[in-house]
Amino acid sequence: MSDAFTTRVLNIATGSDERVADITGDCESFLREAAAGRDGLLNVFVPHATAGIAVIETGAGSDDDLLSALHTLLPADDRWQHRHGSPGHGRDHVLPAFVPPHATLPVVDGRLALGTWQSVCLVDTNRDNPDRQVRLSFLG
Repeated sequence: MSDAFTTRVLNIATGSDERVADITGDCESFLREAAAGRDGLLNVFVPHATAGIAVIETGAGSDDDLLSALHTLLPADDRWQHRHGSPGHGRDHVLPAFVPPHATLPVVDGRLALGTWQSVCLVDTNRDNPDRQVRLSFLG
């Protein structure tokens, strides 16, 4: 079974600002070792109640657009019942309902089968938690 399923945990410092962190390179690096040219599935999971995983275009403004849209949908104000932490922190706990904490992606010949402009990203709006973990799991 060890050859069929492999997992690794990434530690990512997101800092004290809201952030969309492109982890595509980390996923590809993991697959070079874990998949070794095989087909399968990559599961990307963030074990945090205030972060998510998105497959989006980055570098052309879409990552900033995502954060802007989240500000519109989930304003950082005092409307939230969950009130500990920074002002508006309750919205960070609602984020995973919009940006889920996981994605399962196809792997073909040991490589992510993403579209031309797609990237795998960690979405973190919680300024109170600057350090995140992302679990990568390959099932061949």
